[in-house]
Amino acid sequence: MSEIKLIEGSVCAAKGFKASGIHCGIRKNKVKKDLALIVSEKRATAAAVYTTNLVKGAPLTVTKKHLSDGYAQAVICNSGNANTCNADGIEVAENMSALIADELKINKDDIIVASTGVIGQKLDITPIKEGIPSLCANLKCDGVDAAEGIMTTDTVKKEVAVSFCIGGVECKMGGIAKGSGMIHPNMATMLVFITTDAAISAKMLHKALSGDITETFNMLSIDGDTSTNDMVAVMANGMAGNKEITEEGEDFATFCKALNTLTVQLCRMIAGDGEGATKLLQCIVTGAKTKEAAKTAAKSVICSSLTKAAMFGADANWGRVLCALGYSGADIDVNKVDVHFSSPKGKILVCKDGAGVDFSEEIAKDILLEKEIDILVDLNDGEADSVAWGCDLTYDYVKINGDYRT
Repeated sequence: MSEIKLIEGSVCAAKGFKASGIHCGIRKNKVKKDLALIVSEKRATAAAVYTTNLVKGAPLTVTKKHLSDGYAQAVICNSGNANTCNADGIEVAENMSALIADELKINKDDIIVASTGVIGQKLDITPIKEGIPSLCANLKCDGVDAAEGIMTTDTVKKEVAVSFCIGGVECKMGGIAKGSGMIHPNMATMLVFITTDAAISAKMLHKALSGDITETFNMLSIDGDTSTNDMVAVMANGMAGNKEITEEGEDFATFCKALNTLTVQLCRMIAGDGEGATKLLQCIVTGAKTKEAAKTAAKSVICSSLTKAAMFGADANWGRVLCALGYSGADIDVNKVDVHFSSPKGKILVCKDGAGVDFSEEIAKDILLEKEIDILVDLNDGEADSVAWGCDLTYDYVKINGDYRT
């Protein structure tokens, strides 16, 4: 299998993609970009997965219809307004597509539409319409402006790229993401846009994406709230020149590995930039009876508000981890559980066979003061494992969400 390499770049790392981002006036803050565009030189195979929330933003409905044939050529996304729970939401999302299509001279049904921001406020199409000529004029082989244009409460841009070989041909894949709050399993609880110049059929692209999210974006939680506008979309334009992937095999496995390498990096970026967060938490569960038990256990620990608060305070309160495992619903024997806390400062055993052990509180605190912390849970009951990502729970989370709308 081809080696997967992390490289510099973003959604324009792959051949044939350009992107842009501008401030068009949706947001009052003029220094924040609020409209982003990603365009493929050629029509691309495409796939997407969407939020499981029954309340869905109008852009998701429109995008799902547009991708029904498995193709797309552009992504337009605004921030500052979710275009959700609005009577004219579908009309606005379709208008966004039509305006971009007219400017780029492409089919309006080949456009992925996304919105993020406040729910329940009408989205005025006027600033978008007025901004689209500038948005298109600013297209370039650099994804940084687009990465900024999709941000809401994010404090940092989230972009990553990888290279890999399919049949001896170098291919590249890049992605940008937004996500800081209202992030919780299941499904892709954020906005993620991925581009690749690899040639792969729409059927296999969807298979790769839908399989990947079960181990990545479905294992990510910030605050227990699943958003209404979550989407992960991928476009593959085939411009690398490899033989098209149309079935499972070594080439498909390489593509899936590349996709997973990229999405894991984005998961870590999103978790580390959780609203008000000071620490990235990673729960690694090993020794489970089944994969499902491992995933359930890992997510329960990451979603535990008490565990998250303890990590904020650098308090080695392992009992909260055991508590989360106990109510997770996973098929585990709590009398076999071992727990370690780990960080660049070291690793410490805090629980053995479901019971406390003597350990240095000072050393534990030193370990938990780091920016990235691993909660290592060994269930000692099988061979299955899983990983989940999250962040600590801080005072600032409440401050941010106490006046998010006003």
